[in-house]
Amino acid sequence: LVLYRKYRPQSFSEIIGQDHIVQTLTNSISAKSISHAYLFTGPRGSGKTTIARLFAKAINCQDTVSSEPCNQCSSCLEIMQQKSMDLIEIDAASHTGVDEVRELIEGIKFSPVKSKYKIFIIDECHQLSKSAANALLKTLEEPPSHVIFILATTEVHKMIPTIISRCQRFDFKKLQIPEVIKKLEFISKKENIKFEDSALSLIAFNARGSFRDAESLLDHCI
Repeated sequence: LVLYRKYRPQSFSEIIGQDHIVQTLTNSISAKSISHAYLFTGPRGSGKTTIARLFAKAINCQDTVSSEPCNQCSSCLEIMQQKSMDLIEIDAASHTGVDEVRELIEGIKFSPVKSKYKIFIIDECHQLSKSAANALLKTLEEPPSHVIFILATTEVHKMIPTIISRCQRFDFKKLQIPEVIKKLEFISKKENIKFEDSALSLIAFNARGSFRDAESLLDHCI
């Protein structure tokens, strides 16, 4: 496995640099106040998809005591192994058409296979065609109670305002160099890699605020 997949956080406590978002999401899980649609916007590599998957795992977790996913129940394990039929991930960059969105909407009618919620993560949602975005908007206006949408985008200004207004919006911040270094140190120690501090600083600087880019650069260096 490449490093960024091997060390993808599996609990909220492992997230670095987006404390304001983690706090709000875990509070909503504890209060059982779950919205039907979320919009995660921010720079690439800042953790949008990672936190979307964590949130999906936490709200479908069979251990209801904590706001953290237990990572041991069947629902958590299925999501971690990418085998859950109730978590559907779509990359809008390659599925932009209205027919594909309509097909997705058809599937929304059906109840979750075994989880509490059926969750749709739509990545780079600003790339949906206008007709596809309008089809999605109709569903966002009156979604079934068992469905949750998490939309992620790096370019929120390209989205139609009516979709933005239907979602609870979270703005991810660009990661700071010390935050990126902290993750690189953690990975290097886990992998038993000897490193100089200046080398990790250089990798973090060249990653320009993206964990994914930093981890890919670290892979190259190793």
